[in-house]
Amino acid sequence: MIAGVEDALLPVLPSKPASTNPTNEVAKRLTGRDYISWSALSTFRTCPLKYKFRYVDGLREESVSSALIFGTGIHTAVEQHYQALLSGDPKPDLDALLFAYRSAWLPHEPDAIQFGSTETRASLDDLAARMLTAFLASPSASVQGRVLGVEEEIRGMLVEGVPDLYGRVDLLTEDADTLVVTDIKTSRGKWSQEQVEDSGEQLLLYSHLASEISPGKKIATRFLVLTKTKEPVVEEHVREVEPGNVKRTLAGVERVWRAIESGVFYPAPSTMNCASCGYRAACRAWAG
Repeated sequence: MIAGVEDALLPVLPSKPASTNPTNEVAKRLTGRDYISWSALSTFRTCPLKYKFRYVDGLREESVSSALIFGTGIHTAVEQHYQALLSGDPKPDLDALLFAYRSAWLPHEPDAIQFGSTETRASLDDLAARMLTAFLASPSASVQGRVLGVEEEIRGMLVEGVPDLYGRVDLLTEDADTLVVTDIKTSRGKWSQEQVEDSGEQLLLYSHLASEISPGKKIATRFLVLTKTKEPVVEEHVREVEPGNVKRTLAGVERVWRAIESGVFYPAPSTMNCASCGYRAACRAWAG
């Protein structure tokens, strides 16, 4: 969580009692963490062996893609902007946002970063400047209603027999009748409606947990997409949460957890996913 957010949120978001979910102890025995995250669920669905390497064995990745670091940096910068709105501080200018963006690169050794064939650090820094300039000039830089949380921690039981879901919501806002759960994304191009639908599961789960924050209000999910195009565009995709979609997503979470709990881990080769995987050497060495 960004420094200062927790104290700033105390008057707005109620504290929750400690969880008594018994399945949390099962998760702790498997991974050392008494919860499950959306990232863990997604990793298992993509490749069960990658899940084992990361969450069970605790292996460090051999490399990290520049796209992942870049996306984290843009997230950090945009979140700093909204943090200023939350705390009532002056809005950060472009230089301040670029400073936040660059901080994402600091923990990584340059030799361990995988750049795309046409990418350099300088070209990505230039792209970040153009994207953040577009963001500051867009209507998305303002908020309708009020900001409730930035990088807000959220946790709770979704399904009986499944550990608590833990996550961080990029942005929580509300107006007179709607609570909006926002996820910030970077993308190579504009999103289609199919991409919005295919990417919605995480926000549906977060919205399910967030419904306790503003009882009686409608819940909406929102993707804030910054495109990595020559002329960056800032898009908003807002959808009201439909209970049927939540129910389907919860059923999927339960099935994935059952598979994780069974301990059946195997590789799932994919041209798209394997190329940027940080466990390629460990995967090649795996013998079952």
